[in-house]
Amino acid sequence: MPPRQPRRAAVQTLESWQAAGVSHIRPKRGTEKSAPPAAESTPVAAPPLPVVAPAPPADRQAALCQLAEVVSRCTRCTELARTRKQTVFGVGNPHAKVMFIGEAPGADEDKQGEPFVGRAGQLLNRIIVACGWQREEIYICNILRCRPPENRTPLPDEAANCREYLDGQINIIQPEYIVCWGSCAAQNLLGTTESIGKMRQRWFTYANARVLCTYHPSYLLRNPDAKKPVWDDMLLLLKEMGLKPPKLAT
Repeated sequence: MPPRQPRRAAVQTLESWQAAGVSHIRPKRGTEKSAPPAAESTPVAAPPLPVVAPAPPADRQAALCQLAEVVSRCTRCTELARTRKQTVFGVGNPHAKVMFIGEAPGADEDKQGEPFVGRAGQLLNRIIVACGWQREEIYICNILRCRPPENRTPLPDEAANCREYLDGQINIIQPEYIVCWGSCAAQNLLGTTESIGKMRQRWFTYANARVLCTYHPSYLLRNPDAKKPVWDDMLLLLKEMGLKPPKLAT
């Protein structure tokens, strides 16, 4: 039998594996058949987490406390660990249907150890009340659990270092709805580069939750005209939940 036939058979086997989707094994150079150019790829959001069964109700608070203790000792981000006063884990109802995710703690949050307690947090509280809720009914956290120096935007590696903790909170609480406040929260959670203006008034999915994105309350403090778009987003959320906002007292 000619000596080149086994080699040819091996190449054919490799090519059949490629056709079946085994893309990391290729024939030797010079044996590949020409193929049409691949279609232009488009950015794809990070895949959602696997569906995880909710923790037993009696265990959710304990699980959050255990995770918060781990976070309090975290030094993955050397600069943040060195400059923080304390970590800012998250607060609210461990059985919350709605989770709010912001960007990162600021000076007030770093001092008090609770997210959204400064001026932006006070505005967020008014939005929560206007929706007919109390702050204690929601679960509130951030992309980061440490304050970036000078309140700068979180760096990609910082968000990546903290992602395990965010996903841990989502898995424990199992919210039905997530609201991303600002582009930093939306882009990091969903793995996209779209602007917050383009993501508004659209539904996304992450884990078992439906996700809505809107402007950050700190943006509203600088741009009061954006309050109406945010309220429109909240009305969309309430409608999806089968709720109506309470009538304002006269």
